[in-house]
Amino acid sequence: MSAPPLKKPTVTEREARQVAEAAREQDWRKPSFAKELFLGRFRLDLIHPHPLPTDEAVRRGEQFLTKLRAFCETKVDSALIEREARIPDEVINGLKELGALGMKIDPKYGGLGLTQVYYNKALALVGSVSPAVGVLLSAHQSIGVPQPLKLFGTPEQKQRFLPRCARTDISAFLLTEPDVGSDPARLATSAVPDGDDYVLDGVKLWTTNGVVADLLVVMARVPKSEGHRGGITAFVVEADSPGITVENRNAFMGLRGIENGVTRFHQVRVPAANRIGPEGVGLKIALTTLNTGRLSLPASCVAAGKWSLKIAREWSAAREQWGRPIAHHEAVGAKISFIAATTFALEAVLDLSSQMADEDRNDIRIEGALAKLIASELGWRMADELVQIRGGRGFETAASLAARGEKAVPAEQVLRDLRINRIFEGSTEIMHLLIAREAVDAHLSVAGDLIDPDKSLQDKARAGANAGVFYAKWLPKLVAGPGQLPSSYAEFRHGIDLSPHLRHVERHSRKLARSTFYAMSRWQGRMETKQAFLGRIVDIGAELFAMSAACVRAELLRSRGENGREAYQLADAFCRQSRIRVDELFGRLWSNTDDVDGKVVKGVMAGTYEWLEHGIIDPSGDGPWIADTTPGPSERANVHRPIR
Repeated sequence: MSAPPLKKPTVTEREARQVAEAAREQDWRKPSFAKELFLGRFRLDLIHPHPLPTDEAVRRGEQFLTKLRAFCETKVDSALIEREARIPDEVINGLKELGALGMKIDPKYGGLGLTQVYYNKALALVGSVSPAVGVLLSAHQSIGVPQPLKLFGTPEQKQRFLPRCARTDISAFLLTEPDVGSDPARLATSAVPDGDDYVLDGVKLWTTNGVVADLLVVMARVPKSEGHRGGITAFVVEADSPGITVENRNAFMGLRGIENGVTRFHQVRVPAANRIGPEGVGLKIALTTLNTGRLSLPASCVAAGKWSLKIAREWSAAREQWGRPIAHHEAVGAKISFIAATTFALEAVLDLSSQMADEDRNDIRIEGALAKLIASELGWRMADELVQIRGGRGFETAASLAARGEKAVPAEQVLRDLRINRIFEGSTEIMHLLIAREAVDAHLSVAGDLIDPDKSLQDKARAGANAGVFYAKWLPKLVAGPGQLPSSYAEFRHGIDLSPHLRHVERHSRKLARSTFYAMSRWQGRMETKQAFLGRIVDIGAELFAMSAACVRAELLRSRGENGREAYQLADAFCRQSRIRVDELFGRLWSNTDDVDGKVVKGVMAGTYEWLEHGIIDPSGDGPWIADTTPGPSERANVHRPIR
């Protein structure tokens, strides 16, 4: 007899945090450059000399990129995809034949076995011609069936599913629900054990690739019962299983060609053999998958930066104002410099993080998250600056430009397409909290019991003693370091001197650690509520990481005779721009409007300022803010559209 389906969980804030905490990787078995950076230890030796791919990895990767470039140039019509809001079936089938579905899958399962570095280069190449195609390939491999199975699947599961994913079957990842975003403790989709099967009921939202997928990774809650530990659990589900209905193909302001939908499960039977890992570890699987999966987003941002730089250069040479090209006007020139320097730095961050992932010598969970965070924020700014440089033409669609006889430059489309990067696979706000939690992990490890209200006085006393020993050793090391010695990092002096920037990183790494300690001393248990402060701490760390990566990349290119002088110029420009942002962020740690903002928010929510909303007409349509997700059979037509 099967257990009844679960009711939608009602959880407190504390319970929600406990669920998220339980899903974290608790241990640090490998070194982490970024983790050390937040602790005030600038471990340049972990990233310099820059790690490099093997000759075989380069050969295999470049060979595929050549084929992929030829395919994209001849078979992918980006204007058609934007106009019809759909990737033609022949394009997807062509990608299948090319092996693009299996870029990251081991050759023994029929994949190409590309490294993370070359996988990202491929995504950047595809994404530059059509971001929608890039998203399809990324969602399939970065977070879809292949990656969780690679990390957690059994040999039998890999043999059953990976050959399909490598050549024919598109996969999707289903976690989000209409009433569940970044708070998975409230996950309502249930998976009730019934003999050798689980029975799934629930609704999933924003299922990228879900409309056309053949295989799904589904996160569902197993009720605790005899023989079942229960908890959020991951399953591989056949998309054509009875009881699955794709109820809607969603439409967005950008990425118009993506196949993103709403999927309902009603009494869907899934064999227990399709469960990935044990019951209750679904969130851990999801978070671990995202450690490297998030690197696909920086790839798309780097591609957008490269394209923005190309368009800015060509347009600013052709367009004249007041007797000279607009690039020679300082107001425009500053924007071009920002785009060029930032593109260089983001590619440095992406390649460094990806190569570290390939080598597997370092734990890159923070580096991957920082890469996603800074790339999505600065990528959006680069696209916005390009629209500004283009002026009215930047706001005009490519189709309209072409209709009146001008070059069809889709600047406004790139701006729309990039906007989602600040939201999905962890919004900027969630990334701030996720990274901040890892950044203060060492502090909580030694002093966490001091601020835990559930701990006894004896536990708190023991924690106090341990914390005293830790901080007695750690704090003095934050006073002085190599960043104060003019001779430090001399190997980065070649015409242009990058060593001052690395000394700046070292000094401000220690300052960042001191600031974190001061904040924990000041707010203790309330630290987790200081989200604005934590966000600035993380943003500082992201800038320091990007500066480090830019300098290391510049030195790599110089040592290899590959545009070294120019690379040094770009690294220098980025570091100077970044240092200004870092100084501002440090200033705002302690001088800000956080308290005032909090009071205003309370007033807004209490209706105190409702008079300010008078004088408008709200054009929004009727309907609930959040759609009903009551389990049951679908009442809508199935728009699932597998591609064959």
